[in-house]
Order: sequence, then C-alpha cells, then structure tokens
Amino acid sequence: MEWLIALTDRSLFGTAPLAEADKDRLRGLYRDFGQAEIDWLAEKEAVTRHDVKAVEYLVRDRLSALGLDAIAELTHFACTSEDINSASYALTVKRAVERVWLPALQDVIDKLRELATEHADAAMLSRTHGQPATPSTMGKELAVFAWRLERVVTRIEGSEYLAKFSGATGTWSAHLAAEPDADWPMIAREYIEGLGIDFNILTTQIESHDWQVELYDHVRHAGGILHNLATDIWTYISLGYFAQIPVAGATGSSTMPHKINPIRFENAEANLELSGALLNSLSQTLVTSRMQRDLTDSTTQRNIGVAFGHSLLALDNLRRGLTEISLSRDVLLADLDTNWEVLAEAIQTVIRAEVVAGRSTIQDPYALLKELTRGHRVGAADLAEFVQGLEIGDAAKQRLLALTPATYIGLAETLAK
Repeated sequence: MEWLIALTDRSLFGTAPLAEADKDRLRGLYRDFGQAEIDWLAEKEAVTRHDVKAVEYLVRDRLSALGLDAIAELTHFACTSEDINSASYALTVKRAVERVWLPALQDVIDKLRELATEHADAAMLSRTHGQPATPSTMGKELAVFAWRLERVVTRIEGSEYLAKFSGATGTWSAHLAAEPDADWPMIAREYIEGLGIDFNILTTQIESHDWQVELYDHVRHAGGILHNLATDIWTYISLGYFAQIPVAGATGSSTMPHKINPIRFENAEANLELSGALLNSLSQTLVTSRMQRDLTDSTTQRNIGVAFGHSLLALDNLRRGLTEISLSRDVLLADLDTNWEVLAEAIQTVIRAEVVAGRSTIQDPYALLKELTRGHRVGAADLAEFVQGLEIGDAAKQRLLALTPATYIGLAETLAK
C-alpha cells in the first residue's frame, strides 16, 4: 500500500497524488487487517501457492471496492516479492528488537546494576577453576555481567535494518523499461527510508541478509552472557551464597519440602540454549543464497520469532529470578574464614616488592608460600606466625598482619559501584 501511495505521490505514469482521505482509507487496509483478510488470503493462496501474489490480489480487490480501479495496475508494480518481504522483515525485526526484546534485556541489566551496587562491599571467596581463589565481592561479580551485556547492547542499538527495492535481480530493469527518465534508485531509497528502515542499494534478487546475520550473532552473544549468568547464580545458590525467597503458596520441590528448586535460572538456561541454536542456524543459512536467488531463506526467516521468543522467556525468568534471591552474607564470611590460604598470593607479592626495594633477601617467595599452603589448611594464627618471622619491612609486615580474606578484595567495591 505504501509503495502504491509513493508512486502516485510522484505522479508517475500520468497519475495524480491521491487525496488524503483516499490515502487514509488505503492505509486502513493494513491498519485494520484482521480475520476476514486472513481467511480471504488463505483461500486465494491455496490457488496461487504464493503468499505475496495472494496479497496483491487482495489489494486489487479492496482497491476496486474503494473505487480506485484506475491505479490497480500499480499494485505490486515493478518489484519482486523479496522487495516486499525484505522491507517487511526489516520493519518487523526492528520493532521486535527495539520495542520488546531490548527493553526486556534492559530490565535484567537494571536489576543486575541494582544488585551490584547493593552488594558492592559483600566480600566473597572467588573460585577460579572451581577452587578457592583471591576474594572478590558479589557486587563486583554481578557488575561484570551488567558491563558485558551493556557492551553488546551498544552494538545491537547500532544495528542496521536493511531492505532492498530494486526489482527482480536488483537492477531496476523493469522500472527503467516502464519509465527510463525516473531516478529509480533515489525513489526507492526515499520510499524505504520513509518507512523508518535502511536501504541496501546493491543486491541480487534478495536483500543479502548480512544485517540479520550481524544482529542475530549479537543477540546470540548476549544470550551466551545471560547463560553464563544463569549458571553462575545457580552455582551461588547451590553454595548457599544466595537464599531463594519463598513465594507464598509455591511448591519448592514436589517431594522434598525443605528446598526450593532454582527453576528460574534452569528455565533461562534451557531457553537460551534453544534460542542460541536457532539464531546460529539463522546466521549460517541467511548468509548464503545461490546465484541471484534461492528460497532457503524463506523457511528459515519464519523462525526468527521462535528464536526471540525463547530468548524472551529466558529474560523473563532471569528478571524474576533475580528478584527472588537474597544474599547470605554470613555464608560468604564463613566461607572466607575457612580459606585463609588465599592470602598466600598477597604475602608472596609483598615479599617480591620488598626484595626489589632492598628490604628483604628472601629467595623465591612463591615457592616459600607454596610449601606453606599447598595441600595444607592454614588458619589466621598460622599465617600470622609466618608473617611475623618474615624478613620484610615493618610497614609491609603490619599491612599483611592486618589483612584477612574478607578485606583482601582490592578495588572490587569501587569497581562494582
């Protein structure tokens, strides 16, 4: 309908611009599109076996009903079905991403930012390779996920949503045959950009779909980060770092009354895997089209909504899950207090600095600390005794004696905030 209006607005082929009332009636055909039109199209497409051609016949029928038979031949004029479809997909995906998916992702990021600030100072034992490691804070670890997601959001917000409108093989051949003096590339660009999407001037019969490949790769990347978040929160719950807040009337486990299953994060994990698989398939398929056109993209693109649907389910589960957990700071502190050996890194690093400064002659401090801590459990008293006997400056010694696993967090709190 918009292409028909665009052609008449330019008075091509002796037409005159339509009256505003007629334009409004034409636009009403798609604004008020409903079950009657769907039924009409189903019956017509059973004969045409072509979706866009069936829509063309529907438009012609409605033009006749509106008394606009004189411009009926401009319906679907000098464009291929891919001209219609590429613009339709660009509009649909753009609206889905900008109005639905990105706001849902932003809700999760906002919740992560809130939790990162709230728990910025909550010292916790890190686990690198699954083993006790240099402490961090829960806030800093959650901030990492927000930071990662925001980088991907920036790329998605800069996405192009491209359509082509250049005829059967992207050459405007039919257009020029009908009206050689018209600047068809300019007309097409103005028309496509007027729809609020971007124009691809150089294509085959189809728009090359590279913008979709780029977008779906970014969305899949975001999904991978979210999957990482889901598995980490699940693990923190299993360690007792987070307690799940009971929901009145909810069954935590069908047979074990004492526990609440972390279903929000498990559901998110599964849906992100399905979404990622579909998005990966879309990217792999849409990047290729044989010669000037094949139809592999047609069936593939019908699953775009399925891929985003699974992602949206995951985002909803994550958003809700993040509101249903409570940080157990006492568990974090107890865990830290049973792992004093993580201060070995601090001690051997201070010794190194003291050697360089000429205040110590200790040889191979790393080996010294390895001998003290690896394969043994050491406590506060053990480390204090060890530090007291070190040949280092008094200031360094006092810094180490004052250090605990809960205070050995570097800039974690500042970074989180």
